[in-house]
Amino acid sequence: MKIAFYKATRPGLQGLFNILVRWWTNGPYSHCELVLDEQDGKSLCGSASFIDGGVRLKWIALDPAHWDLVDVGDIFNSREVALDWFRRHQGQAYDLRGLLGFVWRRADGHPHKWVCSESVGAALGIQQPWRFGPNALYVLARTFEGRLVSLLRWQGESHDNG
Repeated sequence: MKIAFYKATRPGLQGLFNILVRWWTNGPYSHCELVLDEQDGKSLCGSASFIDGGVRLKWIALDPAHWDLVDVGDIFNSREVALDWFRRHQGQAYDLRGLLGFVWRRADGHPHKWVCSESVGAALGIQQPWRFGPNALYVLARTFEGRLVSLLRWQGESHDNG
């Protein structure tokens, strides 16, 4: 599996959001997606998106000019576990309050609302995924590139963040 990190700037107010997230989290990325499958030049991605109304799966053409990809590995049935996580949480709300948590760090994650990096982290089995913004998740993924999934312990619902 891979994580796609968004480095481009969208037009209009969405672009302002991209710039503010990158500035506040001190890095080049404002969004991330977990790449679950690739077919015909498109990738099946899982994430939480304000634009799309929360947690969702979506086919995206990941233009290398806009996205950086990091391989996080794939062991046992980790891809199926992550895909199942997104299917079970599909439609849950985007966590606007959690987004503010990057400014005023909250003590825990909301059990039914998500930001992009939090949903990706939870699907991968990261404990307390609300602690990771897109840039912190990028550092973690790059540090353990190709081995991140093998370092995480799969314990059924324990990676469900709530």
